[in-house]
Amino acid sequence: MKWIGWWYFPARLAWRQLVFDRTKLIAATCGVLFACVLVFMQLGFRDSLYASAASAPVKLDGDLFLMHKQSEAMWRPVQFKRSELMRVLGNPAVAEAYPLYLGLAPFKNIQTQTKRTLMVYGFDPDSQMFNVDAVRNKHAELRLKDTVLFDEYSRPEFGPMRQLLDAGENVTEINDYKIIIVGLFQLGVSFAADGNVITSDLNFMRIFPRRNLDDIDMGVIRLNSGALVKSVQTELKSHLNEFVNVFTYEELLHYEKDYWANTAPIGFIFGFGTVMGWVVGLVIVYQILFTDIANHRNEFATLKAMGYKHGYFVRVVFASSFFLAVLGFIPGYLLSLGLYNLAESQMYMPMPMLISKIITVFMFILSMCFMAGLLAIRKLKDANPADMF
Repeated sequence: MKWIGWWYFPARLAWRQLVFDRTKLIAATCGVLFACVLVFMQLGFRDSLYASAASAPVKLDGDLFLMHKQSEAMWRPVQFKRSELMRVLGNPAVAEAYPLYLGLAPFKNIQTQTKRTLMVYGFDPDSQMFNVDAVRNKHAELRLKDTVLFDEYSRPEFGPMRQLLDAGENVTEINDYKIIIVGLFQLGVSFAADGNVITSDLNFMRIFPRRNLDDIDMGVIRLNSGALVKSVQTELKSHLNEFVNVFTYEELLHYEKDYWANTAPIGFIFGFGTVMGWVVGLVIVYQILFTDIANHRNEFATLKAMGYKHGYFVRVVFASSFFLAVLGFIPGYLLSLGLYNLAESQMYMPMPMLISKIITVFMFILSMCFMAGLLAIRKLKDANPADMF
């Protein structure tokens, strides 16, 4: 009971102070709400960025992956010789090794004839490299000349592809080369490309006539059952040329995310926006608490004269901070939930509202309010009973 009273009575006083001036309470709540929404959206965009960056690597069926060390990410690859990939077959633990070709090219909308850039993936259809049923089921069609599969999760600017295919309209151009769309698959857009197309390695060379089969962008390696991935990775690193990176599946995902987080400026922008949301909310809450203490300075001085200790008033301020955090977080969360759904419908990229994110943002907002309370406590020193007489 002693501990309950230690917190309950200061909290009751803090609540009554807040609700006494409704206008000020609404202003403080809106400030916290604004900071909460800003932090939620920045984290949502950041997580969407990372999820989209890993969408392609997630669909690759391999144990180890080769990339040139100068490749910043899959969408900005640097080619290396196919012979370097073939060297890995000398390792007894390696079962298969296949090249992957990557390139950005303009795609002509069948209806409007406008062009928009998308990512083109070229591979051997018999390799079953992509862990996507729609791609695996169409491997025979992809062996035909000038055939491609289109990602139906691409942005709508490329056209209503499913309806067009149902109507028999499946001929268009990629990089000014005529192609036939023989089916759809699901991958998803990213910050690097608004759409995706998968085709065979030979068709890829027809779309990109300046490329050749000997210069590859990535190598996908499958190991024999029971092989130790880390052990084989170490062996390959010691035998391959030093300009080639050998990634495990998890390392490839991390490499793609790390590019957007630390190399591309957009990762810094989202992080900076989160910090700015915290600062803006901190200033607003500080001003509210500071003004509240200043307006009740005589009342605090009277309570001090009655024997209340300084720690009591500190708890009052922190209780006010906690109430403001909760009052601003709840509507901020609900508003952010609606904005997440709106952003998903416009960006065509996932923005999940995970429980871990909710807890993180609440602790973020709580720390913001507590920091504001900590700064406002200095004003309590002015509440001196001697100054009243």
